[in-house]
Amino acid sequence: MKNMGFRWFGKKDDPITLENIRQIPGTTQVVGALYDIPVGEVWPKSEIAELKSEVEAAGLKLEVIESVNIHDDIKIGLPTRDRYIDDYKQTIRNLSAYGIKVICYNFMPVFDWLRTNLHFELADHSNAMAFQADNLVDDPHAMINKVRQDSQGFEMPGWEPERLAEVEQLFDAYQDVDAQKLTDNLKYFLDAIIPVCEECDVRMAMHPDDPPRPLFGLPRIYKNREDMETIEQLHESRYNAFTICTGSLGENPQNDVPAIIREFVAKDRAPFIHARNIKFMNDQGDFHESPHLSSTGSLDMYEIMKALHDTGFDGYIRPDHGRNIWGENGRPGYGLYDRALGISYLTGLWEAIDKESKK
Repeated sequence: MKNMGFRWFGKKDDPITLENIRQIPGTTQVVGALYDIPVGEVWPKSEIAELKSEVEAAGLKLEVIESVNIHDDIKIGLPTRDRYIDDYKQTIRNLSAYGIKVICYNFMPVFDWLRTNLHFELADHSNAMAFQADNLVDDPHAMINKVRQDSQGFEMPGWEPERLAEVEQLFDAYQDVDAQKLTDNLKYFLDAIIPVCEECDVRMAMHPDDPPRPLFGLPRIYKNREDMETIEQLHESRYNAFTICTGSLGENPQNDVPAIIREFVAKDRAPFIHARNIKFMNDQGDFHESPHLSSTGSLDMYEIMKALHDTGFDGYIRPDHGRNIWGENGRPGYGLYDRALGISYLTGLWEAIDKESKK
């Protein structure tokens, strides 16, 4: 796989170095972002250039950004959204000037993702993130504080302090936003930016809801294949595309992840893949994240990789959340060792599938 990537949070906030990443066999891409730019502001060319130069100096490429977050005024549909959409368009143009091909984003209200335990201990004494519905608390503030306390001092993506400090106001602002209104607001956003994406050759790749279910009364609009079909039709263009996160979609056992891959990769609507495995803990859909190996989780990673291979996938892929293993105690979900093992496993599957297909 020529476009295997590794998410990196930058030299200021990631104990993992670019040199570490380059030493993972088969890894050619860094999936990065500018984490110090407030949501809604234009990403300056100078900072994009600095990040790209840093990555390329390490012998790697930077062609995927995860994420350029969407300001809440756009998701809510406030009159101020046009200003933020104009800024987003300029950020797309600026990223395009430095060779960025894909922008991963999400359209989830308030919480970009949610887990109830960031250090769930597995049988082998490693730990991983887990979601158990009975452990959800009614007070969002308590949930935010728990995530902060358990994050080892790292800022978790999607849980930016300046945004979540206003969580009560955010919940009030989303009070009248149901799934249909959120979908309408997504269409408004896509109609505005996709012509710029087409002009700049930058594809938008929407990330699934994680977990794929409504929480705290907030709507979720990318949970399954049917949602993807709806989003696809909001603006017909290959630049209106998807990040297929096998873990997020796989958290609903009704989702046939390989079938979703076969359909949307074949239609050229999935330029970015997050490959991870999860293990269901009961029939209620509680889960913990697991090693990538098929036998350790509930998803068949062989079938997932075969679906990618059979449909001629040539986009970007990265291993998603890993465990903390071998004494590592880094950012939950984003340690070095288990994600490196995940890359080795995924590229091994790909090599075997590729060789078998050529017999």
